[in-house]
Amino acid sequence: MPHAQAQAIKEFIVEEFLPDMPARDLADHDDLLEGGVIDSLGLLKVIAWLEDRYDINTDEVDLDPESFKSVAAIEAFIADASRTRAEAA
Repeated sequence: MPHAQAQAIKEFIVEEFLPDMPARDLADHDDLLEGGVIDSLGLLKVIAWLEDRYDINTDEVDLDPESFKSVAAIEAFIADASRTRAEAA
């Protein structure tokens, strides 16, 4: 599952922000914020996608921009948000 999750994140980022780049060229630890791939409006788009795709309630989690700086960071954010949701249930 983690590989599929990383692939889904990469495909979303490439589709929305890097349309001329193959998803396979985006590394898990590429800095999307420092690299200018995702800006503040892009962060909102990523958050909305995560809420929809992974049923994450962002009211229950910390929205630190560092959580969205790379594919790996987004995966960790999803895992943390899922844990928070499970603990609240």
